[in-house]
Amino acid sequence: MKSISKWLILAGACSYGVLSTFVVFAYDRGFTVDEVVGGQNFAGFLLMAAAYLVSRLLAGRTRSGKRPGIFAGLSRGTPLAAQDGLKLAGVGALMASTGIFYYGALQSLPASFAIVLLFQFSWIGVLVDALLSRKLPSALEGLAILVLFAGTLLAGGVLPGGFGGADLAGVLLGLASAVTYALFILFSSRIAPQGAPLGRSLIMSAGSLLVSFIVYPPSFLANGALGQGLLLWALLLALFGAVIPTLFFAIGAPGTGGSLASILSAAELPTAVLMSALVLGETVTWLKWVGVLVILAGIALPEWSKLSRRRRGA
Repeated sequence: MKSISKWLILAGACSYGVLSTFVVFAYDRGFTVDEVVGGQNFAGFLLMAAAYLVSRLLAGRTRSGKRPGIFAGLSRGTPLAAQDGLKLAGVGALMASTGIFYYGALQSLPASFAIVLLFQFSWIGVLVDALLSRKLPSALEGLAILVLFAGTLLAGGVLPGGFGGADLAGVLLGLASAVTYALFILFSSRIAPQGAPLGRSLIMSAGSLLVSFIVYPPSFLANGALGQGLLLWALLLALFGAVIPTLFFAIGAPGTGGSLASILSAAELPTAVLMSALVLGETVTWLKWVGVLVILAGIALPEWSKLSRRRRGA
């Protein structure tokens, strides 16, 4: 189960890595940050609610004594207490805050710099997890974080020329997105892990939607933006930024723990670099590709060490 959890965390991180490309496309077509954020969370909640209802219907039709299918089983789990529901809504609020801060940073910063700022969640997550568990990170986790940080500087294009004169508000928004994303990953693994994955994800989506509507009142529902093309980008952003990461982290994070989930989530940056090169047509220097390889090495480091220990034991 832990092996599956790791792959789910990787898939969720890669899914989140494509968002910057879709956001750039949406901005180029004239949509504003409030329309993008609101549209994503609104569509995400509707998709998650539809998935939950379909899963419940499939589970209800399962014959007595017969195991439900994988999808139907996602709506089964220990009933959640009201307190757990409020906490999960708070986790969803963290996810919405990440999008609000990150998309705000993309308005004034290059995408490559904004993703570097968001990427600081990797060491922030390990640090916060150590504080919550009152246990220092292992030497291997510390080494992995150093490798990831070095790869980030290369893949983000920071080392060759730096980012002098960057917009201060954009920098602060980018760093804020890193903090909220780190907290989202950590608390996804800690709050009501025994609950049904789709049920937990639906509650988180509701919390995310509420916060986004409070910060950005949903004017897009009445100003015709949905019919002018926002609907397509809202659905894409919802699928890759709200549904897949939220659900996959809800399933996978309890099985990996906060520190390892933060390390595995580093797959987000290589995905963003690949999307920038292949879809946006941005020039990616050889230093950035080296950074991508270094990040992948940092992700694989904990698993490589475990595999080596097993071989020595055998």
